[in-house]
Amino acid sequence: MAKANSKTPVCSPLFMLTNHWAMINGMKFSKSKCWILHPGWSNTGHKYKLGEEWLESSPTERDLGVLVDSRLHLSQQCALAAKRANCIWECIKHSITRWSQEVIIPLYSALVRPHLEYWVQFWAAQFKRDVKVLECIQRRATKLVEGLEGMSYEEQLGTLGLSSLEERRLRDDLIGLYSFLRRGSGEGAADLSSLGSSDRTHGNHSKLHQGRFSLDIQNHFFTERVVKHCTGLL
Repeated sequence: MAKANSKTPVCSPLFMLTNHWAMINGMKFSKSKCWILHPGWSNTGHKYKLGEEWLESSPTERDLGVLVDSRLHLSQQCALAAKRANCIWECIKHSITRWSQEVIIPLYSALVRPHLEYWVQFWAAQFKRDVKVLECIQRRATKLVEGLEGMSYEEQLGTLGLSSLEERRLRDDLIGLYSFLRRGSGEGAADLSSLGSSDRTHGNHSKLHQGRFSLDIQNHFFTERVVKHCTGLL
């Protein structure tokens, strides 16, 4: 049998099973809403069939409101989140007349910041340019507060009792990991991060093991990026 190449149509067993399940349960999938995302550097980009129809490929797809491209980069999601937050911030700016801390911070915290932190454990910024894009929104909000003119961004945050978005992402990562490992996970904790034991007299007896990957992007995944910060807390 000839070896399939990138242009060879493939009838995947998974798609066959999906189609069979849909027929049994009286459900019909809409081809216009189904796309193929080919992740990975060496992906051959096979074509797949859903029922009798061939599916088109897409360089970027949305899953639960999060944009992911074929290289598993999340820069487009960061830009989208910043755009949404910026639109809301512009509406706020044109709707208020007082720029006091009591007005700006509650509005920013309730209406703008949630767009910058929605499901952020999954799409946390991987590159410095993405971190800057997100942080810029909060910089604009703190800069307009009356009485903080001339202060640096860090000084403004300290005066307002806020943390940078990067610090908040780290905190949320650690809270999420702690909750999973210590409360509701049970034996499933091994699926998230492997726990190792140590018989040393100093230090913790339980440590999170960090994996080794050939691609640097995998080190940005939630299960890996929290290890070095969390190990000293266990």
